Amino acid sequence: MKKLAAISLISILLFMLAACGNSGGDQAKSGKIVVTGKEFTEQLIMTHILAEYLKANTDLDVEVKGALGGVFVIHEAMKQGEVDLYVEYTGTGYLNVLNEEYVPGMSPDQIYDETKKGYEDEFNITWLDSLGFNNTYALAVRKELAEELGIKTFSDLAEHASELSFGADPEFFERDDGYDAFVEEYGTDFAKQVNIDSDLMYEPARDGEIDVIAGTSTDPRIKQYDLTILEDDKNFFPPYYAAPVIRQAVLDANPGLEDTLNELSDVLDDERMQELNVQVNLENKEPEDVALEFLEEEGLID
Repeated sequence: MKKLAAISLISILLFMLAACGNSGGDQAKSGKIVVTGKEFTEQLIMTHILAEYLKANTDLDVEVKGALGGVFVIHEAMKQGEVDLYVEYTGTGYLNVLNEEYVPGMSPDQIYDETKKGYEDEFNITWLDSLGFNNTYALAVRKELAEELGIKTFSDLAEHASELSFGADPEFFERDDGYDAFVEEYGTDFAKQVNIDSDLMYEPARDGEIDVIAGTSTDPRIKQYDLTILEDDKNFFPPYYAAPVIRQAVLDANPGLEDTLNELSDVLDDERMQELNVQVNLENKEPEDVALEFLEEEGLID
């Protein structure tokens, strides 16, 4: 009996130690969800879109946790079970979290499927359906120049590159998938390269001081300065499609939640997301107000 009691005591202690060592990522309470995001405008808007949508369409107790920081901070918080839901980008998940290598020409669906499977296998975290917009690197030119030269795609641009100047931030010129890879892929080069801060390059692009810039597709300054985004016809840049990312434990604890969130599938495109960013960055509206107005306009909340 004493031996049996000792074994039982050891078993209990081992169970308690295992419980203490559990990160919390595989546990969830039904009826509650914590929503968060990163520290930039688009993410602030998306955090409130998710939160307000859930408040209106579920009985969940929805907690909004302020922006936590970059992908690694939020991802660790997800693994620990401290937050449950946020919007991530396929390229970020594939390249930065899963440490996979992007090969130009890989399709957005391929990146999404491989990222989704990797997160499920490694972290028990689920990628839901894409929201529809792709916040990737984008090459932009002033509209007059695009019309004058007949430039619509990266391939079109490559034919005229030897006559044009190209501006980007220092990181773009240093990245393995940045400037050098681009000119090698297209067998061309630009007449002049301008190393310029990303916050300072849009006005020179509008004024014709720089012909082509490397921005991002949903940046509100594209619209502000009336620039044209060129089509990445060879899928040179990795796709960064946005999608809600959620702990599988939360879905398991709340049946029907996955279907509810997937009603947001393809609700946004690049241009519409850019417009929402404009409302915050240029019109000084609050992200929460922009999110609510968008949801009402789309008939997603009353």
